[in-house]
Amino acid sequence: MDTNILKILGDDQEYLLGHICRTIDKTLIHIPSPQIIDKIWSETDRNNPTLNSLQALIGHGRLAHTGYVSILPVDQGIEHTAGSSFSPNPIYFDPENIVKLAMEGGCNAVASTFGVLGMVARKYAHKIPFIVKINHNELLSYPNSYDQVLFGTVKEAWNMGAVAIGATIYFGSPESRRQITEIARAFAYAHELGMATILWCYLRNNGFKKDGIDYHASADLTGQANHLGVTIEADIVKQKLPVNNGGFKAIQFAKSNDKMYSQLSSEHPIDMCRYQVANGYMGRVGLINSGGESHGDSDLKEAVVTAVINKRAGGMGLISGRKAFQKPMKEGIELLHAIQDVYLDTKITLA
Repeated sequence: MDTNILKILGDDQEYLLGHICRTIDKTLIHIPSPQIIDKIWSETDRNNPTLNSLQALIGHGRLAHTGYVSILPVDQGIEHTAGSSFSPNPIYFDPENIVKLAMEGGCNAVASTFGVLGMVARKYAHKIPFIVKINHNELLSYPNSYDQVLFGTVKEAWNMGAVAIGATIYFGSPESRRQITEIARAFAYAHELGMATILWCYLRNNGFKKDGIDYHASADLTGQANHLGVTIEADIVKQKLPVNNGGFKAIQFAKSNDKMYSQLSSEHPIDMCRYQVANGYMGRVGLINSGGESHGDSDLKEAVVTAVINKRAGGMGLISGRKAFQKPMKEGIELLHAIQDVYLDTKITLA
């Protein structure tokens, strides 16, 4: 096993690498592989151009033809304001540097806004797969409100040469039903044009907090969000790594079954992530977990830990933005490579 990965994991080595999943058996999981298009997607209703786009995504970068993906997302200029996001490293106000980081970082693709990718499309769309994020939450309304609104059209993304579109739905929010309908239509049109689809399956509702515990990243709620995402035919779902479980029971809403907690999951992060994978049709639709916000010196370990959890659970990869671009480019590249090294290490296997 890669000694650098072991060094980064430190005291967490045995906890993460020695874990055996006794919840959802690994034989039930569709594991990412170089044959994922032939084994999974060729059986679906996706047309040939969409299969080509999916192949382009898994066929690029350091993880090419492994079935795993490492994606650089930079839409925080809108989601978190440009000044807040890029002040730690102002070079990323320039869209070209965002694409350069993804390319030099060995990523499968770069995901960003219409503006960022459109600004450099003719120079780079044929050099690295583009994923256009079609909706965002903007923070300039006062008081701040939280809603995902469209910033462009699917046809516009197709015209700039994108291989995929990405979108966010705030499941659980008052606006979620409109967002579900809106993005389901967008995904259908994207597939018609031959583009792949990626859904950020996020939760947003103040009611998801109970007795001082935040269940926005609970395994049961995020798992159901993933299941709704694959229902509208997302080809890949993006989700935050689960940090707890039991949201349905604590908040006392929707429907749950005790077996969700006693047999299909446990308190171990790999088992909770495995539950997320299971809700994506047992891994037929790949799960990519979020790299999360930057915490400075702990970023490298946090990223590698997340990658190990995702891979051993049966996930498809990692999407890491702020941890990579809110530091000097050299360090950002090193972090992306460290994530990719986890997926390249054949000794890190399904739990």
